[in-house]
Amino acid sequence: MLAKTSTTWKLILKLLDPKILFSSLKSIHSFPHSPSHLGLMHRHEHLFRKTTKNFKTAKTTLQSILLLLLLAPLIKPAPPTQQDLRSIYDYGTDNFEETIFSEDYEDKYLDGKNIKEKESIIIPDGKSLQLQKDESVTTLPPKKENEEMPTCLLCVCLLGSVYCEEVDIDAVPPLPKESAYLYARFNKIKKLTAKDFADIPNLRRLDFTGNLIQEIEDGTFLKLSLLEELSLAENQLLKLPALPPKLTLLNAKYNKIKSRGIKANTFKKLNNLTFLYLDHNALESVPLNLPESLRVIHLQFNNITSITDDTFCKANDARYIRDRIEEIRLEGNPIILGKYPNSFICLKKLPVGSYF
Repeated sequence: MLAKTSTTWKLILKLLDPKILFSSLKSIHSFPHSPSHLGLMHRHEHLFRKTTKNFKTAKTTLQSILLLLLLAPLIKPAPPTQQDLRSIYDYGTDNFEETIFSEDYEDKYLDGKNIKEKESIIIPDGKSLQLQKDESVTTLPPKKENEEMPTCLLCVCLLGSVYCEEVDIDAVPPLPKESAYLYARFNKIKKLTAKDFADIPNLRRLDFTGNLIQEIEDGTFLKLSLLEELSLAENQLLKLPALPPKLTLLNAKYNKIKSRGIKANTFKKLNNLTFLYLDHNALESVPLNLPESLRVIHLQFNNITSITDDTFCKANDARYIRDRIEEIRLEGNPIILGKYPNSFICLKKLPVGSYF
């Protein structure tokens, strides 16, 4: 009986506020009742107060739960991260099947290993299946074999000049088409080809000092019609290539060039050539057909053993004077210049070297 009464009071409390019920009980006490009725009323009042005490504690909890239930539809759950996923769900529309692939989450992290690739089956149209891999790390596209760092990041490009000095390149880098000056000194370049300068017609100066160049294709510089200065010093050349017609300076000192590595007509048509530096090589004789435009000729420290009357002058023309030459250096060669007096009669200054 008491259990049923307790249940009845709990239901009444859900519907009515406790204060209203207390006021009702007080008004009931004011009426005349029999002792049995009064006892029953006291029991109900005691049970009601006991239930009310518990109700006050539960009321706060219920209010919090109700508040959460009201706000829950307004809160959007955060998207799960790839590492927190335990299963992948693929949903369809018409006659689509739901596929779930679950894996043991804890096993994936044993021994500090990364999450393995997850695979899910996507059913795009209910007929064909396509396998997709969900990778935790996005892989970059493979780098092409010939893909290199842009020249103007590797080197310094400034107003038509490209400075690629001491950057350890082993080939001529792709140059901007407007390039006029290239300084590629002290690198590891071993070979020069015509393709290196095919699309750079405005080049005026090339400097490859201090590389490892052993070979230069004959047509490498022929199409460079504006090229004026060419430095190939401190390399490993055995011969000279064909040279462009407007060249004014050629520096090929400190190589391994021998006389057979220079063709007879190499300098013949270079009517603008002013400075020629071929010192510290392995020449056995002075190159032939040196142009009249030359002012400075450096041939010191070679293996030159003899010269002729036509080397610098014209044997058949006693009146010929070579007035443009300002300096000829022949020291360090196994030659006694005093034995060839007629070889210098056209010069304003005698060459530097040993005469005795």
